[in-house]
Amino acid sequence: MTVETAPHVEPEHDPGTPEHETHAGHEGHGTPEGHEGHEGHEGHHHGYHADKAALLARLRRVEGQVRGIARMVDEDTYCIDVLTQVSAATRALENVALLLLEDHLAHCVRDAAVAGGPEADEKLAEASAAIARLVRS
Repeated sequence: MTVETAPHVEPEHDPGTPEHETHAGHEGHGTPEGHEGHEGHEGHHHGYHADKAALLARLRRVEGQVRGIARMVDEDTYCIDVLTQVSAATRALENVALLLLEDHLAHCVRDAAVAGGPEADEKLAEASAAIARLVRS
């Protein structure tokens, strides 16, 4: 039995897709209920601000992996090879999630804890819920 391996696929920008639709986390997309006010704070940077370029690069790689998986399915690639690539893409997204969580704890939650009050309780509850979602996924 011959086992094919998936080629590494770099993500491509579809010229027919508006640029804002290619960036994960764009305002208004995927915002959890009750969190609409967290984007667009004047002069405020989210915890991942310093790592934004690296996060976007990782997300573009994941996007390329997913396109490669779709191509594998389209080309009737052996099931186990497709599953291997799905697993790799899943791990890559989990790593992005962990980096975002680390930045959130180190900046947003820490700053709120220093300030105290209800915002600190809210940030701790948000972080706890995010961790629970990551563990369940």
